[in-house]
Amino acid sequence: MGIIAWIVIGLIAGAIAKALPPGKDPGGCLVTMVIGIVGGLLGGWLGQLVFGVDGVKGFFHLSTWITAIVGSVIVLFLYRLVSGRRG
Repeated sequence: MGIIAWIVIGLIAGAIAKALPPGKDPGGCLVTMVIGIVGGLLGGWLGQLVFGVDGVKGFFHLSTWITAIVGSVIVLFLYRLVSGRRG
C-alpha cells in the first residue's frame, strides 16, 4: 500500500512541480505523470530517510507532500537537462 500512496502523491506532485519552475517544460500530460510518480517515489524515499515518515501513515503529513514535490522538481530539472541536449 505504501507504493500506491506514493504514486497518488506523485501524480499530484508532478502537476505542482510543472507549475513551479519558470519556462516551457518539455513533454505533455504523460510526461508530467511519469515525472510526478518518479519524483514522488524519490521524495518518499528521501522523506523516510530525513523525516522518518511512513508513506501510508504519513499520507497527510506536510513533510510527505513537501518531499514529494521537491523530488518531482529534481526529476523535472534532470529531465530538462537531458531533453535540452537533444534539441
